[in-house]
Amino acid sequence: MKRTKIKDILQSEQTGHKVNIKGWVRSFRNNQFIAVNDGSCMGNIQVVIELGADEALLKSITTGASVSVDGTVIPSLGKGQKVEIKADNVTMLGACDPEQFPLQLKNRPSLEYLREIAHLRFRTNTFGAVFRVRHTLAYAVHKFYNDRGFVYLHTPIITASDAEGAGEMFRVSTLPTEDTPRNEDGSVNYKEDFFGRCTNLTVSGQLEAELGAMAFGEVYTFGPTFRAENSNTARHLAEFWMIEPEVAFNDINDNMDLAEDFIRYVIAYALEHNREDLEFLAQRLMDEEKQKPQAERSDMALIEKLELVLNNKFERITYTDAINILLESPAYKKKKFKYDVSWGIDMQSEHERYLVEKHFKKPVIVTGYPKDIKAFYMRQNDDGKTVAAMDILVPGIGELVGGSQREERLDKLTQRMNEMHIPADEMYWYLDTRRYGTVPHAGFGLGFERLVQFVTGMTNIRDVIPFPRTPKNAEF
Repeated sequence: MKRTKIKDILQSEQTGHKVNIKGWVRSFRNNQFIAVNDGSCMGNIQVVIELGADEALLKSITTGASVSVDGTVIPSLGKGQKVEIKADNVTMLGACDPEQFPLQLKNRPSLEYLREIAHLRFRTNTFGAVFRVRHTLAYAVHKFYNDRGFVYLHTPIITASDAEGAGEMFRVSTLPTEDTPRNEDGSVNYKEDFFGRCTNLTVSGQLEAELGAMAFGEVYTFGPTFRAENSNTARHLAEFWMIEPEVAFNDINDNMDLAEDFIRYVIAYALEHNREDLEFLAQRLMDEEKQKPQAERSDMALIEKLELVLNNKFERITYTDAINILLESPAYKKKKFKYDVSWGIDMQSEHERYLVEKHFKKPVIVTGYPKDIKAFYMRQNDDGKTVAAMDILVPGIGELVGGSQREERLDKLTQRMNEMHIPADEMYWYLDTRRYGTVPHAGFGLGFERLVQFVTGMTNIRDVIPFPRTPKNAEF
């Protein structure tokens, strides 16, 4: 008999028909009632076996074991479920020693412990919900751009350029670690390397996406990016995924409109298709908040926070206005900010969250940042001090999106590259788009894990990617 997913049985609520299910045992009580989950949804289905069943089979049905069940769907007499399965036959697919199984679900294991067994944490309700939501959000990303006529562009993972100019990149090399070929001045001779030059894992697909936008008009990338930032915080990963649209003929205002529409769309899609998962995560977050001191508790429940984004037009302010708001804030005057505030700073998460959560109480788009704290490719404003950059700030996270109108003027771009010591000769291909048919264009980057964090309410970014890569950690 063909397997039926538990999700389909629970949703249909039809009874009287034969089914086969396969899944993992969540619990087994009274030698009669098995709770089985197959990962298709949050819920388990109860399997009822006859009293006096084979003793060896009963002993093998333990938490974590996998089973195949043939039986009949019947109305349930128990609370919390409308249907269950009366088993005709239970077959053990994979035994699980309860003494050795590291994932005992009776007592909720800590998230820290679950990171140590990331290969098994998918089987918990929390991570089942998180990664089903992650899947839905990924699908929604592609649907949003596909439905609007964007071309999905696969940009290279191995690159010789540093889009951010920060230098925090992982090197890609086949050169031997011992007896490395060197030039006369002692530097590494990359001409002997696989690509004949120094190459790295990409930090962004933006520069290559701009090339695509100059032909297709509207493109987007969605792929892995890497940053060798030695940071062990709840906000940073060494490997993460980025969504980066680039649109020819768009200015900074068009860019803000696109980003706002995009964020609203994917959140609405998750709320529609993963309501059960999100309600579970919302309850989990509420239980977690109750353990904190009153002063540290969040003012907003998860679903409420998501609906806040859907139901409010994003506030749009300049960087200068943002700094003035912070300087006039009670938090600044009472010295509650850890980091100082002045025009020219790169705002910290505490500043961004104050603007969103305390001052405006809705998402905020900040534009017109000082050019000295932004990348070389951002369009310079007429004041000579700022660039047409934008950051979108949301509750609980701070910056979710960073983007800009790109500098399409060749003279301005080369001047800025010289000021920032970026070798123009190595970036000839990027400058060619300004030589041959240049147009105004804009784009942004959204860190996918930050989006998943925001939607699921998880507080540590390591809990929204299947196998986190962080300093001194590349397990699994």
